[in-house]
Amino acid sequence: MWKTIKEAFVNKDLRNKILVTLLCLFIYRLGCYIPIPGIDPATFNTKAGENDFLSLLSDVSGGALSKGALLSLGVGPYITSSIVIQLLTLAIPAIERLSKQGSDGRKKLAQITRYIALLLGIAQATAIVLSFDMTSAETLFWKGAPGWLLQAMVVLTLVAGSMFTVWLGEKITELGVSNGMSMIVFIGILSTGVTSLVASIGAAIDNIELLATPIVFLVMLAMIFAIIVFFDLAERRIPVTYAKQIKGNKMYGGQSSNIPVRINANGVMPIIFAISLINFPQLIMSFWPTSDAFIWYSKWMGTGTWLNISITALLILAFNYFYATMSFNPKDISLQIQRNGGFILGYRPGKPTEDYLKKVSHRITLFGALFLMFVALIPSLIFKGVLGEGDVLNNAFTSIGMLIIVSVALEIDKQLQAQMLMKEYKGFLK
Repeated sequence: MWKTIKEAFVNKDLRNKILVTLLCLFIYRLGCYIPIPGIDPATFNTKAGENDFLSLLSDVSGGALSKGALLSLGVGPYITSSIVIQLLTLAIPAIERLSKQGSDGRKKLAQITRYIALLLGIAQATAIVLSFDMTSAETLFWKGAPGWLLQAMVVLTLVAGSMFTVWLGEKITELGVSNGMSMIVFIGILSTGVTSLVASIGAAIDNIELLATPIVFLVMLAMIFAIIVFFDLAERRIPVTYAKQIKGNKMYGGQSSNIPVRINANGVMPIIFAISLINFPQLIMSFWPTSDAFIWYSKWMGTGTWLNISITALLILAFNYFYATMSFNPKDISLQIQRNGGFILGYRPGKPTEDYLKKVSHRITLFGALFLMFVALIPSLIFKGVLGEGDVLNNAFTSIGMLIIVSVALEIDKQLQAQMLMKEYKGFLK
């Protein structure tokens, strides 16, 4: 990847795109350190650390939420809105038709996604503010001002910061490299991990006996990243043979190709679905932080509890199969092969080919689900078991974080290579 980036800097256009991307990411990270007016960042950090849901949001945003920063929400509401639109596309025919209307339809869907993200941002910011105990208003907010007014100001600030972050992401997509939303999440997660690692190394410098902790963590992290990269690139190739056809004076076909079926074709989406669904009740209950329901849910279904882990694993399995039906349709692929005069060796065209593709898809999906369950659950348990319960590195890289880091890094490499190849073709044609 470093070789690809080095070669990309040689090209002026690609160099400008990379610099625009870095500038937008710098502005985003700068906004993650500017505190919200009217609150005490230290108290905000303490309160956010006491809430598992807020801690999870803080890790994804690069620790911005724990600092009480302007861009604390990041692109979280927009990502949730995108998931909602994807689900509604399957359920509502009007939205499905809109998604098939080319660029105009995509623009309308993007606008609808922004509106839903705005509503979700307001709900999420309100839940965050209400989750704080107002008995500590003197340390959280300006003294002498009405609490409701300051709460409204914090909500508006968080929502405005989230929409500004979405704008930055769209500018990266338009003028920079790769998908802007993914890049912002990528840099936030990477920042959290690097900050925790630097803190651990700093503690090891003061106490040489703690030096083994960051070394063991880096070795385990490298092994887990290697496993993720292996499974992310792994695929099952189904060979397809096309019969020879004579049309006029020319012969067509007679070639062989393959259908690639990736083990992790669904990426990080099933994990995001599962974690969003299991944490959604906690988000709603946080409007009433002192209620018995919120206290019970946080105790028994909060992040890290065995009930939470078990249900998350089952949801990942279910959502992986659900998402596989969206991305891989054996019936459509079988019809397409048959129309082009192709066949899979040993299986007749039509229903037998469809059944075979369905069987292969189910098996690959099962392996992909087991892999996602492993990544979602095992690394955090290994880190806590080896490093200790209270070690700062336990939350350095979450399961979603590691998958996103690998996926985005591979996507950046592919995007740069594709754009460099396109530039070479243009230079050749000139």
